[in-house]
Amino acid sequence: MLRQISVAFLVIGCTTLSILASGQTAASWKMKFSPLQTRWAKEVSPANTLPEYPRPQMVRPNWENLNGMWQYTITAAGEQTPPSSYNGEILVPFPLESALSGVQKTLLPDQRLWYKKTFNKPTTKGKDKVLLHFGAVDFNATVYLNGKKIGTHTGGYTGFQFDITDQLKDKDNELVVAVLDPTDQGDNPHGKQVLQPRNILYTGSSGIWQTVWLETVPAVYIDGLKMTPQVDQQQLDLRVNTAGNINGYTVEAVAVSNGSVIGTVKGKPNTNLQLPVPSAHLWSPNDPFLYNLTVKLLYNNKVVDTVGSYFGMRKIEIKKDENGQERIFLNGKYTYNLGVLDQGFWPDGLYTAPTDAALKFDILAIKSMGFNTIRKHVKVEPARWYYHCDHEGILVWQDMVTCPNNSADARKNFEQENIATVEQCYNYPSIVCWVLFNEGWARYDQQRLTEAMKHMDPSRIINGHTGENYDRESPKDPNEKWKSSDLTDIHDYPGPGISPALPGKARVLGEWGGVQVKTPNHQWNEADGWGYISIPAANFARKYAFMNKHLKIYEEEGLSGSIYTEPFDVETEENGLISYDREVIKIPVTQLRQIHGAFVPPTSDVAAAFIVKDIDTTNPDNQYATLLDAYNKGKKDAPFLQQLAQMALRVNDKPNAIKISNDYIGQLKAPFTNSQLAFINKFTTSSHDKGFSLLMANREQINKALGQRQADIKLMSIIYGEEIKPYTQDAAATPDWSKIETKTKQYGAPGEEIFLRAKTIHFLNQKDWNNFAATADQYVGKCAAFITPNELNTYAWTVFENLSDPTHLSNAANWCQHALKAGDNPAYIDTYANVLYKAGKKDDAIANEEKAVQLAPSGDKKTYQDILDKMKKGEKTWK
Repeated sequence: MLRQISVAFLVIGCTTLSILASGQTAASWKMKFSPLQTRWAKEVSPANTLPEYPRPQMVRPNWENLNGMWQYTITAAGEQTPPSSYNGEILVPFPLESALSGVQKTLLPDQRLWYKKTFNKPTTKGKDKVLLHFGAVDFNATVYLNGKKIGTHTGGYTGFQFDITDQLKDKDNELVVAVLDPTDQGDNPHGKQVLQPRNILYTGSSGIWQTVWLETVPAVYIDGLKMTPQVDQQQLDLRVNTAGNINGYTVEAVAVSNGSVIGTVKGKPNTNLQLPVPSAHLWSPNDPFLYNLTVKLLYNNKVVDTVGSYFGMRKIEIKKDENGQERIFLNGKYTYNLGVLDQGFWPDGLYTAPTDAALKFDILAIKSMGFNTIRKHVKVEPARWYYHCDHEGILVWQDMVTCPNNSADARKNFEQENIATVEQCYNYPSIVCWVLFNEGWARYDQQRLTEAMKHMDPSRIINGHTGENYDRESPKDPNEKWKSSDLTDIHDYPGPGISPALPGKARVLGEWGGVQVKTPNHQWNEADGWGYISIPAANFARKYAFMNKHLKIYEEEGLSGSIYTEPFDVETEENGLISYDREVIKIPVTQLRQIHGAFVPPTSDVAAAFIVKDIDTTNPDNQYATLLDAYNKGKKDAPFLQQLAQMALRVNDKPNAIKISNDYIGQLKAPFTNSQLAFINKFTTSSHDKGFSLLMANREQINKALGQRQADIKLMSIIYGEEIKPYTQDAAATPDWSKIETKTKQYGAPGEEIFLRAKTIHFLNQKDWNNFAATADQYVGKCAAFITPNELNTYAWTVFENLSDPTHLSNAANWCQHALKAGDNPAYIDTYANVLYKAGKKDDAIANEEKAVQLAPSGDKKTYQDILDKMKKGEKTWK
């Protein structure tokens, strides 16, 4: 019945489709190149861009989809006036950086992205209002209509709306949206998005990335619903939030099951109501039963507004089983949460799935493989993703999007986003657990925030800290590690493992697995693909079954849930059970279902839409001799050379790997793709390789594309090995540094940097303290931005312990200041205080040491306090 009601509303709503902006044509859009694309990408077009009703739990008939072609331009971030002209077209709602946007550009922190679209005023009657909705815009959005600023929104993962009635014209309304998004360079929660993708961090998604739409409502209208299933009380707690003057208004809610009314309630808007649900048909992964709900707003008993919705009745809690072990119980029954860590990325759309069918496919795939749980990892999905979880039946652990750093603004944004996330996702029965902190990433006030989340939503489990064992600043007392949380939770790669048993808490394994299995021809970037461990495809099924047998032992000992990393590969992270393009499964689905059946029987049949092919378990490297022979006989096309070079490296034929890779690199021409840049970086091992000159000529591009200064590091490694190491590998050597400097100067900045670094470390190792201090000051003066805070701290502490010269101490204090730019680390503040103290700046030293004591973990406070006491007494703090 739910499907029938939803479809009825949606058919009415789709009578008005998106309108192309003036001067824009669907024919101008073209998907950009992507190393991989999913089968759904070919279904994307400007005339049919995510046309489904975007808010399935509050459906109205009168709406208009604004997805499709918009104009865009990029200006300096300081430009706050809408531009007079636009440079191109973009397909909304695909992120700027995605292939499906038709743009595929990176938005930098010092830039502002502008969108423009024109549309006609929707049909209205009387005092009707028109609302403009945004599903999500990352990160800061300012919205203008017909030249007037109508509002702003901060937060990249939650929806917002504006009443635009008074600003509308009959025709050619000009909508402009300005976006700032520093990605990982600001105080904004950004999840796994970074400007320089690498390892567990992926390509950013800036700008509009969920549906934009218009909705026509009456002057007083239903603005939101809050639904809490109360299974024991046989009722649904319901609040109908209403916008406008509610004097004289009432609300009525009717719940329907299989065509029959099972409960009704009437009352005032904006009050807590109780809708009877007698003998409730409970929702679970095995039986995802949903009740239909119709909510009406009445004025003098006349219906003025109606929304269609649904709800599920289920109860999640921590209880003791028959053996006295704390477990996760669903609807009064122990239910093992067998889950996967779902990142929610797509090779063609990044944060945005190509189609609704693609969005649904991921859920069907995970269920088909025999899992009953998804941990949605540091991302909040569009409403339709949760609708599919509700409808198909899968438990969801919903992460908060990580706090980005320890600044006050970052914490403010994090807490605001958490509140908005819980409010926005509150009504989905599939969500059974909120996850607050992950692995100590910018963790703070854990107990306070866990309790605040429990107060916001006492109906769900709260996981205050998943992967606590990865938190270096974690409390020593086990009872403090998960304070106020409903779970104890560790991560173990590859694992499995089990978290500690603590009273009142269930034990879960929040992440484990991470086994890389390569899928040739289905990889984002073969040169950089990685996993926590790597095994051949032929061995994976056996390995996975073996790991799960161990997991079963832990389950029998008290483990209540486990989250495997992960269902799908993501960019270079090749830990998925399925390839990133959703085409290849690495263990046949029947085997996976059998393995997982030891924990929970499959909760559904394999979905008809779950179409994948089994991985080829034959070792492609067995063909190496044949392929090498073809190469020696003259086969030299680029794709062949690229794959053969990788194969030569895998079979440890290094001479041929160098020869073949040089042949391949010799064919490359700028502009280079990220995959080609990664190949060049990987296979360049000496200054004689063809890639060396390309690395030198394209340093900045490669550093930007691959992240972590990979080109500079590779160049410095080669320069060091060829020009410096031969003269310094003997610990007692006395190198001719002038001669070495002359040789390294020919390589420019990388040569200068590695020269100064090598010279600094050589004097440090030789304990030649004066020369060390002088050289280190040269090194820091030119390369401070590239030296880790820990290394800077080590240099400063070395000077403090071994030298008394005022100049050296003053320089060391400056190095400390560079280290402290990374944040208020108490160990670095302590070093700074000691250097200042030895330099005779007692007052400044005491002030900083007091700060170190205040910020120090409990285990270090006494050490710092002893130093502070010595400073105040005027005693030496050095040996």
